[in-house]
Amino acid sequence: MTGRAGSTKTSQARRSDATRTAILDAARERFAADGYERATIRAIARDARIDPSMVMRYYGSKEGLFAAAVALDLRLPDLTQAPREEVGRTLVAHFLDLWEGNEELTAVLRVGATNPAGAERMQGIFRDQLLPLAEQVCPDPDQAPARAALCAAQLLGLALTRYVLRLPAARELPREELLAWLGPTVQRYLTAPNP
Repeated sequence: MTGRAGSTKTSQARRSDATRTAILDAARERFAADGYERATIRAIARDARIDPSMVMRYYGSKEGLFAAAVALDLRLPDLTQAPREEVGRTLVAHFLDLWEGNEELTAVLRVGATNPAGAERMQGIFRDQLLPLAEQVCPDPDQAPARAALCAAQLLGLALTRYVLRLPAARELPREELLAWLGPTVQRYLTAPNP
């Protein structure tokens, strides 16, 4: 009897994994085609050939599904290849390039601010992508997490005001002015001696 119960659980786990995979595949395609705002749970469920209630069962909400479906590679630059005095400006320029016209990043920021699954996804991006970058140039490796967090606060604050809230003053700042203001700040966070 134990063998049959174990086999049933294994079979259910496989079906559950297959359903999750089908949902995530459909969600990625739908978010890419329609964008976050226009993609619907019903359309994603239809594409996955399941009932919409299954999407909600596994992911809780559209925000939770989006956070699980979207894999973000920030393609961060190798700061060891940039002149030491230019790492802040290089990183800010890279983020401006990423954010310009990238609806997916804007949606991830919105979801990350309002949904636990989205916040967890943003934390993973921070841990896996931004933290190693800070470790490349930080004068004290023990301070890399704090310095990376300060960079994230600066860059995400810019993204929030410029691309999500679309504050006119933030939207109107020319790229060169943004680089002139934020480059030295991010530079200090990454490379300055401990205050």
